[in-house]
Amino acid sequence: MKNYFIHETAIIDDGCKIGDNSKIWHFSHIMCSAEIGNNCTIGQNVMIGKGVIIGNNVKIQNNVSVFEGVICEDGVFLGPSMVFTNVINPRAFIERKDEFRSTLVKSGATIGANATILCGHTIGKFALIGAGSVVTSDIPDFALVVGNPARQIGWVSERGCRLYFDKNGYAICPESNQKYRLTANKVEKIG
Repeated sequence: MKNYFIHETAIIDDGCKIGDNSKIWHFSHIMCSAEIGNNCTIGQNVMIGKGVIIGNNVKIQNNVSVFEGVICEDGVFLGPSMVFTNVINPRAFIERKDEFRSTLVKSGATIGANATILCGHTIGKFALIGAGSVVTSDIPDFALVVGNPARQIGWVSERGCRLYFDKNGYAICPESNQKYRLTANKVEKIG
């Protein structure tokens, strides 16, 4: 029994796994051996490549291509028209499928609209990539990055609120009142 929604214009290749309560909207294409978790929303005109793994509760907005080699853990948000790559030096006349580099987007991370993620990097847990940013390196957990190339300008909570650390390295999320600690340029949620 099918426990998910697929719009009539979507194309779903054989061999895909689609989790319960997920929704796949207009003109999207899910390629063979892709895995989509439970409670995901796949927007209009999205392509999910062969072998891609999408966790639970992931939201992929319109016009996003998730190429082979990308893994999105639970709770990831991919903004409209953001871009992944999977080859570092593509050429139309050279086959480089054996040179694909993996990209890992960890739990709770947000990638803003029109951002570009160059392959071979990890986006940390609950990191927030600003709209239009170009990520060319690994991004730490809870980092707030913007620009081209993306540079870190601060830290955010799990809820995406800007964190301001006191002289002892502690901050409180203004929405959740959750406490965070900054030590050796790493943020962790405490208590």
